[in-house]
Amino acid sequence: MRISALHATVVVSCLWMGTVLAAPPAEKVVHIAQLVIDPAQLAAYHAAVKEEMADSVRLEPGVLAIYSVAEKEYPNRLHFFEIYADEAAYRSHIASAHFQKYVTTTQPMILSRVLIETDPIQLSAQPPR
Repeated sequence: MRISALHATVVVSCLWMGTVLAAPPAEKVVHIAQLVIDPAQLAAYHAAVKEEMADSVRLEPGVLAIYSVAEKEYPNRLHFFEIYADEAAYRSHIASAHFQKYVTTTQPMILSRVLIETDPIQLSAQPPR
């Protein structure tokens, strides 16, 4: 049985979340993003997105988690799993200077983008050890 990259992302992210998910899921904002990156610009995209993700979780308390994975067979197809404390935290994130820099820098690298808004049902994780 083959597991999709998106399914694997969700499973792995839930395992790593610890007590961040203590509040009821209804208060959380969870987005899934699927991007296809120009293969010739993949290394530059990786550098830009890693910087943006690190800044987001370091500088924004409302950004609870952002995970990114690439498909093994198609490394330019990336899947993101993002968890925000609430809608205000998400709005603050997309207005932040580091996110706006990411958008400006990576826009020409992205061939397609799909953002999936979700209704969290259950977000489970083991507490940190």
